[in-house]
Amino acid sequence: MSETQRYSISDDLKRIISGENETVFRLLESRFSVEIQTRLPGLTLVARENGDIPGVFAVLDQLKMAARNGDAITSKRVERLLGPAELSGPAAGDGIPTTPVFRNRFGVSVFAKTKAQAELVKAVEKNDIIFAKGPAGTGKTFLAVTLAVASLERHEAERICLVRPAVEAGESLGYLPGDLKEKIAPYLRPIQDSLSELLPAEKLRRYEETGAIEVAPLAYMRGRTLKRAFIILDEAQNTTPEQMKMFLTRLGPHSKAIITGDATQVDLAKGQKSGLTHAMKILNGIRGIAQIDFTATDVLRHHLVKDILLAYEQKDK
Repeated sequence: MSETQRYSISDDLKRIISGENETVFRLLESRFSVEIQTRLPGLTLVARENGDIPGVFAVLDQLKMAARNGDAITSKRVERLLGPAELSGPAAGDGIPTTPVFRNRFGVSVFAKTKAQAELVKAVEKNDIIFAKGPAGTGKTFLAVTLAVASLERHEAERICLVRPAVEAGESLGYLPGDLKEKIAPYLRPIQDSLSELLPAEKLRRYEETGAIEVAPLAYMRGRTLKRAFIILDEAQNTTPEQMKMFLTRLGPHSKAIITGDATQVDLAKGQKSGLTHAMKILNGIRGIAQIDFTATDVLRHHLVKDILLAYEQKDK
């Protein structure tokens, strides 16, 4: 039997947020796998298979607030609110679970969208160190940050530590202008963007001020032991074997680490061995350490990106 719930909203607001010819409601129906009925007072939501009614409620709350502030409600505005389609909506396919990993700051559920992403979610449940290697656009970094934030919100981890190597500056940031935050900002922007997508600005700021979320360059991990933490090393292909060893040995009790990277995008000096491929080779088979390989078929960006990556892979072969 389909789940049905009512959403309270005045006729005036309903008319404003529905969009021309109810295009906004049609968009929400498609994205969240629900049916929105408008004939009776308020709204009636009927869940289809894997429907996400709470996700629709969260978006409707945002739209009501915007309408009351006099903002124009259009389907394009709603698409920006929801974010890319590949980051929300139940996954479909053989063996890919439809249980959401987390709800972002708009209440929109984030799911594993490919087999490799589903393997990453499963691997985190069973292992303490996970290597996720593959091309850009496969969602591995965003999913890793999502898993870390979910762990923090469930109080399974006391803090998150998000790390990237600053290769272009040779891990020596002193000559750059500004304070530490300004020096490292360009290198850590992708991680900050993921955090901003997942958490409300006020909560994110509070987490950062209290140290519950720390974003830092790899060089600042030396000499530390991270206990009860969820640690992510992004762009790990740009670490040296020595840096990778240093990072992996920072892991303290009750901590997890996800290491992500693309072995085809190494920016190290010519002839310098990548710590990512080196570590995955020598640590393969150790219990508690998992390795997930993402491929061009897992790319979630523009369809041409997948074709481009496949073409380059074929050329390399």
